[in-house]
Amino acid sequence: MTKISVDIVEQMREDLLEDSRLTINFLILTVGSCLIATFGLVSNSAAVIIGAMIVAPLMLPLRGLAFGALEGDPELFRDALKAIAIATPLAILASWSIGRLIGLPEFGSEVLSRTQPTLLDLGIAVVAGGISGFAKVRPKISDALAGTAIAVALMPPICVVGLSLSQGLWNYSWGAFLLYITNLLGIILACMLVFVSAGYAKYSHALSWTLGLASILVIPLGISFFQLLRQAQIHHTIKTILLNRTITVGQMVELRHTEVNWSTNPPTVYLRVRSSNQITPKQVRLVEEFIAKEVGRPFTLLFQVEQIQEVTAEDYTESPKQ
Repeated sequence: MTKISVDIVEQMREDLLEDSRLTINFLILTVGSCLIATFGLVSNSAAVIIGAMIVAPLMLPLRGLAFGALEGDPELFRDALKAIAIATPLAILASWSIGRLIGLPEFGSEVLSRTQPTLLDLGIAVVAGGISGFAKVRPKISDALAGTAIAVALMPPICVVGLSLSQGLWNYSWGAFLLYITNLLGIILACMLVFVSAGYAKYSHALSWTLGLASILVIPLGISFFQLLRQAQIHHTIKTILLNRTITVGQMVELRHTEVNWSTNPPTVYLRVRSSNQITPKQVRLVEEFIAKEVGRPFTLLFQVEQIQEVTAEDYTESPKQ
């Protein structure tokens, strides 16, 4: 570990203290990035959401919180925690207001993708936090690069919380909030590890507490991760069946979307397909039995069929003249 002088450490503290203060600039950037992200989520536009990621300043107090906790610095820890504690409900309120004003009946993939966090999201947060901490201890690295990485993990989830609450979707809001907390802990943990390994701070019980809290989150995130793997397996199995000529629901069937409701017993698989042929209950039963055999557990299939009508010029018949 590199030996860092007291003066450099003190300069680091002053910089982090300045970054962690609750200022009018911080509040305006927070609200602005929240509005951009919320509009991007509502319009299901990834490009707009990326714009919000660049503006979001939430990574600044997170680094201060990590350093203040390690060093036992009450002023730095208090200012950073205050900034995060105020910015979070402010962003939720802003996105909730937009959600109530627009009243969108259903959300797109950009919202839904942030309501089921997994271990992959924790990994993303840790990497992003590590980049942010590394950029702080290496002045030649642009903070903008780290800020973009951090913002990608913070502002969109907290906006999804507000949007979901505006429509009374409690499961979505809880999932998005879990993602937000996961990202907060992952980023703080990674920053702590970078500060300690770079010699700017010493190991303290704060790092152990953060590790413990992150470990607790591994349980629900792990469950979601394995559900995601199971869904991918089911989707692959169903797609294979639909293309299988021996057990088929029609050769002219196109699978558009698959969704599994794990809360029912047995789980219900919703299949949105396009077909020019009619799908019969007998064909659905054959597919259910085949899936149960391949996956090892029963599922209830519900086909949502979009009929395809094939029309050619040969179908045209000229009406007789009166």
